[in-house]
Amino acid sequence: MPDDPEGPLMPHGGYENLRSYAVAEAVYDATVVFCDRFIEKTSRTHDQMVQAARSGVRNISEGSGNAATSKKMEMKLTNVARASLNDELAKDYKSFLLQKGLRVWHKDSRQCLAMRERLKHDVYPNPPRPAKGKVILTGLAGLADFVAKADPEYAANAMLCAINQAAYLIRRQVESLGRDFAENGGFTERLYATRLKARAKQEGIPECPTCGKPMRRRTGGKTARQFWGCSAYPNCKGTREIEP
Repeated sequence: MPDDPEGPLMPHGGYENLRSYAVAEAVYDATVVFCDRFIEKTSRTHDQMVQAARSGVRNISEGSGNAATSKKMEMKLTNVARASLNDELAKDYKSFLLQKGLRVWHKDSRQCLAMRERLKHDVYPNPPRPAKGKVILTGLAGLADFVAKADPEYAANAMLCAINQAAYLIRRQVESLGRDFAENGGFTERLYATRLKARAKQEGIPECPTCGKPMRRRTGGKTARQFWGCSAYPNCKGTREIEP
C-alpha cells in the first residue's frame, strides 16, 4: 500500500529511478568484470575494489529506505556511497593505471570527453563504427561489455569517467537532501505535525485553507471580532470565519 501523505512517515524509496543509482549500479557491475579480468582474485585489491563499488550502489538504496524515518540517515548513507566511489574506488583505478605504466586521461582530453558524453546515455545514439580489432563504448548500459573487451588503459579510464559521473550526481543528491531537510525538517517534525492535526480534528479545530495546519481562535484588535487564524502565522496568514 502507498504511504499516507498525511502520515508521519516521510517519502522514501524510488531510488531505482535516480540517475545516480543507475550509474553507480553500472559501475558496480563493470568493476566486477574489470577485477575478474585484470586483478588476481586472491589479491586484497580485488575484494576491496568490488566492495567499494558495491558500497557505492547499496548505500543509495539503503539510504532511500531509511528516509521514511530519518532524513539524516539518508544523507549520511548517500554520502558514504559518494565517498566509496570517489575517495576509494577511483583511487584504486588510478593506481592500477600508474602501476601498469598506463596513462590516466586528463578530464578535458579528447578520449575522456568522448567517454563522458557516451556515458550520459543508456544507449548512445549513432555511435561511430569501431576500427578493426577495436571496441567502443556504446553507452552506460554497455559499460560492463566494453570493460570485458577493451585494452586495460581504455577500460580503466572508462571506469574513472563513470565513477566521476556517479560521484557528481550523488553529491548533487546529498546537497538536495540537505536543502529539503533545512526547509521541511525530518521525521520528528513531521510526527509532531501529524499529532497536532489529529488532536485538532478531535477538538473540532479546522485546518488552514492555505497550508493545511491547525488553526487557532483569534480576536481582531479593533473590532474584537473572533476568527480562526493559522497557527503558522506570520509565515501563513490563512483565516476562516467562526461559524455560529
